Amino acid sequence: MPALATKAKPPVRAPRDPNRVPRDAKSARGNRGVSRWQPPRWLRFVGRHKVAALASISALALGGAGAWAWQADVGTSAVAWSRAASQDAFVRLQVASGLVVSDVTVEGRTETAGADLLAALGVQRGDLLMRFDPDAARARIEQLGWVRSAMVSRLLPNRIHVEVTERRPFALWQSDRRLALIDREGAVITDRGLGQFSSLPMIVGADAAPLAAALLDMLAQVPVLNVRVRAAVRVGGRRWDVHLDNGVVVKLPEKAAAVAWARLAELDSHYRVVDRAVMVIDLRLPDRLVLRLEPPASPKPPAQKPQPFVRPA
Repeated sequence: MPALATKAKPPVRAPRDPNRVPRDAKSARGNRGVSRWQPPRWLRFVGRHKVAALASISALALGGAGAWAWQADVGTSAVAWSRAASQDAFVRLQVASGLVVSDVTVEGRTETAGADLLAALGVQRGDLLMRFDPDAARARIEQLGWVRSAMVSRLLPNRIHVEVTERRPFALWQSDRRLALIDREGAVITDRGLGQFSSLPMIVGADAAPLAAALLDMLAQVPVLNVRVRAAVRVGGRRWDVHLDNGVVVKLPEKAAAVAWARLAELDSHYRVVDRAVMVIDLRLPDRLVLRLEPPASPKPPAQKPQPFVRPA
């Protein structure tokens, strides 16, 4: 007969002793006072976000490889194509936004030719506003003779504004047979259309232009003589000869020219020296006045009696 299978009885476990100390607690008691090692925060973050960490590392690796390839001229055409495409997109965006030059306004221009100003500005209708360089345009405009200073600005969305301060005509300057209009600082303004400035005093001499303001200011201190001044010639780079409206030449000294000029006005008020028949008034000596008289006029030959006209036979 087959043996009967007997059901095994479950093992009998002893009841848990309430006073028994757990193993972990024992090791904790044994290691009391000893700090347990904890992993760094970044390592714990990597452990929790393994996928994100691997993706970041891959991106850095690819970026480094791309930078190395660019430096090694590998893929240069791709970089150039990308740059050109970006610039083209940027241009189309500006055009679509209306950021193109459609108007130029100028303030303070009186004598400067408009064509010269636009040529120096270097911009045309339809140019991209953001590609326009105001500083370079200002430097070119200030090279124009009439322009003393300029300010150039871009005004969104489509305008360029120019503010010009022009030079003031001060005198006519002659040097090496060349005649030009200068300002108070001696800067040349123009050498064209000088007929309208013929009433200005003329300064003659290679080094006369930058010294013109000091001389004319000194002459203006004596108004009664200053209104008769027509020209001043620089002599030897040291002193001035002043030409009056009646052709008289006044030779000023190298030093103390203002004192000599005032002394001439005082003498003229008493003796009418300037209107006498003199050619030169020499003031170079501080204690005397030297006059060079006009040469005596030669006597005119007696008029001949006209002969009667005889009709030929």
